[in-house]
Amino acid sequence: MGCFNKTEVLDTSLQLLNLVTAIPIFFFGILCNALALWVFCCKVKTRTDTTVYMINLIISDIMVLLTFPFRMYAYMHSWDLGSETCKALLTLYYINRYMSIFIITAIAFDRYIAIRHPLKFKHWRSPLKATIVCSVLWSVLTAIGVITVLQSKGYTLSTCFQKVTTEPLNLALVFVVVGFGIPLILLSYFSGHVLIILCSKETSEVSERRTIRKAMNIIISNLVVFVICFLPIHVGYTIRFVTDSLNSSCLMRERVNVYIHVATLLANSNCVLDSVCYFFVASEFWESMFAE
Repeated sequence: MGCFNKTEVLDTSLQLLNLVTAIPIFFFGILCNALALWVFCCKVKTRTDTTVYMINLIISDIMVLLTFPFRMYAYMHSWDLGSETCKALLTLYYINRYMSIFIITAIAFDRYIAIRHPLKFKHWRSPLKATIVCSVLWSVLTAIGVITVLQSKGYTLSTCFQKVTTEPLNLALVFVVVGFGIPLILLSYFSGHVLIILCSKETSEVSERRTIRKAMNIIISNLVVFVICFLPIHVGYTIRFVTDSLNSSCLMRERVNVYIHVATLLANSNCVLDSVCYFFVASEFWESMFAE
């Protein structure tokens, strides 16, 4: 007999946790991202590689947020909207979650070469090249997402957004390593080198020192937010893969599922926290926001 009731929705405490967290994330996420998209698309006059990356990051965050009402429904009711709808929503969710991760990494790389090699790799930085990078990412992630969800057997007709089988997902570790581990290493490397460069800058100008300190705080904040949002969920995926592979007890698997559920809420909060990038990283945002 399996460990999970395939028709059972989440218990009351997890449902309440969803309401308390998911509704504010959805509301403020849609509001902030819609405002940012309007500014970058309609108010920013000069298109740069940074604005291209930001627009794609905003779109990916909005796509994740649009799955929230269906996720809430799946958590509180037995899923009755059909398997094809479930697969489409899962594909949309995972494609855009990892799109956000890769774009954040691309922004860090762009910032790194702009500061570390401003002349040597200047030809690498342009709106066209940023568009090509984003297009390749969208294409690759869409293909992988569709194939993965179509082959996944962990979700049933009655439990969309919840894995209820005890069979290990063989691609889980691939997503942990390629979808999070490698981006984390790259992001840490780029951010660390930029911080070292900024720390080594010597200036007697108070305003310039203040600007450098602000830039360093932004870089550190972005890295911390990335780790806080995405590390717990990928640790959870790894633990679940191990427990499923070792045929652990039902109690252990249920505890892991609860942990993953809470970690998912934390990961989803990144859709709002990305607003830090819009408001503090891109100077074009505020300059265009109040432009006539």
